[in-house]
Amino acid sequence: MNVLFVHQNCPGQFKHLALHLGRDPANRVVFVTQPNAARLPGVTRVDYQPARKPGAQTHAYLRDTEASVLNAQAVVRKCVELKAQGFVPDVIVGHNGWGETLYVKDVWPDRPLLSYFEFYYRTHGADLGFDPEFPSAADDLLRARTRNAVNLLGLAGCDAGITPTEWQRSRYPEQWQDFLTVLHEGVDTDLVRPDPDATITLGRDGLVLSRADEVITFSVRNLEPYRGFHVFMRALPEIQRRRPNARIVVVGGDEVSYGRRPPDGVTWRRRLLKELAGQLDMRRIHFLGRIPYAGYLRVLRVSQAHVYLTYPFVLSWSMLEAMSAGCLVIGSATPPVQEVIEDGRNGLLVDFFDGAGLADRIDAVFAHPDRMADLRAAARRTVVERYDLKTRTLPAYLRLLDHWAKAGGRPL
Repeated sequence: MNVLFVHQNCPGQFKHLALHLGRDPANRVVFVTQPNAARLPGVTRVDYQPARKPGAQTHAYLRDTEASVLNAQAVVRKCVELKAQGFVPDVIVGHNGWGETLYVKDVWPDRPLLSYFEFYYRTHGADLGFDPEFPSAADDLLRARTRNAVNLLGLAGCDAGITPTEWQRSRYPEQWQDFLTVLHEGVDTDLVRPDPDATITLGRDGLVLSRADEVITFSVRNLEPYRGFHVFMRALPEIQRRRPNARIVVVGGDEVSYGRRPPDGVTWRRRLLKELAGQLDMRRIHFLGRIPYAGYLRVLRVSQAHVYLTYPFVLSWSMLEAMSAGCLVIGSATPPVQEVIEDGRNGLLVDFFDGAGLADRIDAVFAHPDRMADLRAAARRTVVERYDLKTRTLPAYLRLLDHWAKAGGRPL
């Protein structure tokens, strides 16, 4: 099979699928992406760069759309080169979010295009307006609605759509929901598994922590309000008061993946540490920044209580990985989390804004460790049964690719 992947940040959601296909020398796998350091065995990279950035005079609502068109133009030029070299994909898999797949079928009109749709922007009922601390202005709402132009062009321009969760599908207009297949990219549960002997070493003094210690973890790509970092930080004084022996281990960078930057130009971490100055025992709080994946897994494996908070938005891989690693996840009672975690069955839920409730839940985890063992086991079982890479998600992806490779694409 010849497979073409398109994603501006290789490998993104297609890592497991591209690696699997690349292992078979009978396949030819090509990945069109923007320059980065990622290299996948058996996969040919083709790098592209947009010709320019959106114009300064472009209407603010349309800058993301213009950026998407610029990406799509650059991708299609690489596709024309691949076609001239004799490459004809049996199936094309791409992420629609940055516009890259918009024109691919103009190069191969009879080849099936499977597009990944991550999030449809809503002015109500999702992330916008959710957090009263950061109210959405009228411009925010109108800009978000306009950003869906790329979503809608992508839906109309592909043969099949993929989205990772039921809730994310439910955000799309009703007339498009049946067009979207819910298919998560999966978790390698053989790799991401509990290890009762795991340890982590922190700081210059070489502090070693294990599952025998009171370890509270918080892990996201970037420390920001969309992932509840402000709520978590403001709950820490009470958490530390109740749990004087607890170590708080925080993984995540200081950039902004979603939402707005702090108005004073500093990072959210610095801003909240300044707000909470004098209220925290910093000797027991460990900010690790972004760390290698193996180190991140060790953090999950020593965790006694793992906090995952999110706006009604895209569900993070990290929550499923924490459950697969046997963590007791205390999650926000928001729709993306509630699709996976049932309170008291495979984890604990708390109102996103309830810092005192979060402290209560963490306190209960340490007060009743035996009672939590069943929740940890159920959390891992949930991921194995619903999201396991080898037995669930990868076979489903391969069946989907095989179906479309045989069926061919419809000219658009």
